[in-house]
Amino acid sequence: MSEMSFKQAKEIVEHLELSEISLKKTLTYVHKSTNNLNLSLVKQQELLDAVPKAQKKVNTLKLVLVLNVGFILGLIAGKFLF
Repeated sequence: MSEMSFKQAKEIVEHLELSEISLKKTLTYVHKSTNNLNLSLVKQQELLDAVPKAQKKVNTLKLVLVLNVGFILGLIAGKFLF
């Protein structure tokens, strides 16, 4: 086998150092992305829990609105009929 020159060895070491730096940055980005994903999943779960509660409130408001309209129509009909 041929011997490696000092220059070639130095280049290989530089490449390895650059690879190590890139891997560290990539790992940091993956960690941040994982944290963001977990946070968004928590927020999504909160929204999914809030939707049924909001739907119940909307249904209650619709019922109250219909009762008020019925009451007003009853008053109008009562005034003109009696």
